[in-house]
Amino acid sequence: MFTIGDFARYGRVSPRMLRHYDAIGLLRPDRTDPATGYRFYGAAQLARLNRIIALKDLGFTLQQVGAVLDEQVGPEELRGMLRLRRAELAEAVAAASARLAQVEARLRSIESEGHMPADDVVIKTVPAVRVAELTGTAASYEPHHIGPVIGPLYEELFPLLESAGLQPTGPGIARYEDAPGGGGAIVVHAGVTVTAPVGPVGGTGVSVVELPPFEAATVVHRGAMDDVLPTAQTLGRWLDANGYRSTGYAREVNLECPADRSQWVTELQEPVAKA
Repeated sequence: MFTIGDFARYGRVSPRMLRHYDAIGLLRPDRTDPATGYRFYGAAQLARLNRIIALKDLGFTLQQVGAVLDEQVGPEELRGMLRLRRAELAEAVAAASARLAQVEARLRSIESEGHMPADDVVIKTVPAVRVAELTGTAASYEPHHIGPVIGPLYEELFPLLESAGLQPTGPGIARYEDAPGGGGAIVVHAGVTVTAPVGPVGGTGVSVVELPPFEAATVVHRGAMDDVLPTAQTLGRWLDANGYRSTGYAREVNLECPADRSQWVTELQEPVAKA
């Protein structure tokens, strides 16, 4: 039998925490001296304490911990919960990192205000091109909505093309349009240049489409697409200063896509008309 101090030491918790667990009925002492009120714990109670701390560290409230323990959760179930929580935390870290990257990109855009290199933007006619593409829908045009949609589309696209015996003949081309239902949703097209008949590619879900020629204002972005904001806003400021207006979403033509995304080279091609 352990005193509360000894039990706290073995469990690597504080006596104050043990008193709180006792008060809420989560971990009662094995025995309480009726005369002094001193609490005493048995070694077997370390198992319940370990589960309480593990579940609490996984993000459960103490009320939820009690409910889980009442279900007699075992080590394998706890490990399963740990795996799930690890995945949730990894997703949260990735989302936070993406948010920070977007804030940094917006800061760079703020810092570049008033410094608009005119020779970065080129007006040209983009020729017709045939692409094989998959489509998906993003909740909005915000980077944290676009990224989780377009990335998996490209990961799926290339194996499907290979299984269909279709080889890319040019760069990847991502394009966007408003979803028919409105509400700010965006249809995301993840494509790559091909030489193939227009239409569905077998039963793969991939479609080959011909994109018509158009007049575009173009600018080259160097770096990850998470950091594209300053480049896109440079393009927008140039259009306003030079008497053009945008007539749609910019295409993203992947000129160079090494494993290190900070080394990517992407041309933005925004359809334009004279204002």
